[in-house]
Amino acid sequence: MCGIVGAVADRNVPPILLEGLKRLEYRGYDSAGVAVVGSDGELNRRRKVGKVQELVDSMEQTPLTGRTGIAHTRWATHGVPAENNAHPHASNRVCVVHNGIIENFEELREELRAQGYEFASETDSETIAHLIDANLAAGLDLLEAVRTSVKRLEGAYALGVVCKDDPDRIIAARAGSPLVIGKGIGENFIASDVLALKPVTDRFIFLEEGDLVEITRGSISIWNMDDESVIRSDVRVELGHDDVDKGNYRHHMQKEIFEQPKVLHDTLEGRIGRTQVLEQAFGVKAKNIFDQVKAVTIVACGTSYYAASVARYWIEELVGIPCQVEIASEFRYRPLAVIPNSLFVTISQSGETADTLAALRIAKDAGFFATLTICNVPTSSLVRESDLALMIQAGTEVGVASTKAFTAQLTDLMLMTLLLGRRHGMAPACEQELVKGLHVLDSLVDEALGLDEVIQRMSERFIEKHHALFLGRGTMFPVAMEGALKLKEISYIHAEGYPAGELKHGPLALVDDDMPVIAVAPNNELLEKLQSNLQEVRARGGELFVFAGEDSGFREEPGVTVIPLPKVNPILAPIVYVVPLQLLAYHVAVLKGTDVDQPRNLAKSVTVE
Repeated sequence: MCGIVGAVADRNVPPILLEGLKRLEYRGYDSAGVAVVGSDGELNRRRKVGKVQELVDSMEQTPLTGRTGIAHTRWATHGVPAENNAHPHASNRVCVVHNGIIENFEELREELRAQGYEFASETDSETIAHLIDANLAAGLDLLEAVRTSVKRLEGAYALGVVCKDDPDRIIAARAGSPLVIGKGIGENFIASDVLALKPVTDRFIFLEEGDLVEITRGSISIWNMDDESVIRSDVRVELGHDDVDKGNYRHHMQKEIFEQPKVLHDTLEGRIGRTQVLEQAFGVKAKNIFDQVKAVTIVACGTSYYAASVARYWIEELVGIPCQVEIASEFRYRPLAVIPNSLFVTISQSGETADTLAALRIAKDAGFFATLTICNVPTSSLVRESDLALMIQAGTEVGVASTKAFTAQLTDLMLMTLLLGRRHGMAPACEQELVKGLHVLDSLVDEALGLDEVIQRMSERFIEKHHALFLGRGTMFPVAMEGALKLKEISYIHAEGYPAGELKHGPLALVDDDMPVIAVAPNNELLEKLQSNLQEVRARGGELFVFAGEDSGFREEPGVTVIPLPKVNPILAPIVYVVPLQLLAYHVAVLKGTDVDQPRNLAKSVTVE
């Protein structure tokens, strides 16, 4: 969620810190701040509520200078968005930036108050600053003060710490929240995401759980959770020049929607041959693992959960083995009954989603024989901790509302389904037919994107609406839920996705002439059932918007708008049919004037529980 940047250099670091914060804006935040050890030997701090630009403007008017500093964008968890709650937090000679949640902060706060410390914020994070300062006052040096302090912390944290008495180093620590080290020449960095450091380095060290780090201009020292000195290998990470640029698009989300044909092409490249999926794409251990799979459990959150829900239909229809789909935040807090030889699959765009990562660690102890992650970040915790990993090749997704990552996740899940089906009696002709469909998937999505102007005009009819209902059957039910999620995420219109057959069991009571109903209706075996359900909507005066397949039999009439979609293999239809729903949400949000890329109260990477 929040963003951390830190630098120790032979040059003025505030420009580096501010540029890093700008590159982390996609993560979601409500305030930003910076602390620099100045040439006068003092810790100088600046914090602002709102956008990073507010902080930039303030720094231009009254600059801070120094060669060691830390910076942060905050997403409120403890205390409202306010300057006193913004990071960095200070305690006498120390400043701290923190991502995560400290669960025992109230106990620590009372202890520190008894020692005479006064608290200026409502946050759990300020507790860490005072705790470190107390250990410094007890005679420990900065490294040992941080080491001793983190052993008292319960919860999740990524930390960056600077001290005016020790101006040439930063101490950092990671437990439960991501943190990377950037390696430079005569300068070194910390960040919560490699993207923040793109302008200054392409060499990174990805810290392991429990690592403690000391960085200076010329050295990086790391200790593991057992206080043993360790060496972590560094890797080169290349980022495309346009990863965080909008180009000619108005918003990142719009750009990412239109990138989907290329993303799907990249996701499939090297993974499918002319007639079959190439198993080697899943790694050298894939064959042995897939040979043993008798059941699948998929765990995810948000949009990734809806991708998993589509895959459940695919796996049970094409493979014929049990598939459970779980919301990660629920999975981690209930007793588990594991089917023997169950494959545990996690899905996450960032690979750092706190609930999903915790679920993976629980699954390893619960009896799942192997783990697979479908993820967009090859250096993430989920990838490093899973037996198998398949990258979704979506590139950096900046918009908080996921679009291209979702369709790429679905594509990878189809590849997994076909490999499992090969082992459970699926006819070779079925795999060949679906691989044939995958080969033209990018062109079909491109054709769906050609509806942009039609959907833009249609979106004008949603501006004054307060509610919307999305309907689908079979694999289109999760697509309907995803469409509803997109609309509510960025336009703030209340929307729900339902299986169309459930209308008469409650939701039909909401339908009237002020409730638009959006249906996804490919020409499949459930089409007649869906048509019957939609007649119930029209009978109650509901306005219908139908995204329909060729020869589906839907006709335009008063109160019914039909948007024809390209012909697609019914099994692959979710990947194509979700695209116009993304466009609808985008255009409604633009017309309503909301913050499309950074919707209120949301964060891109949910790294706290």
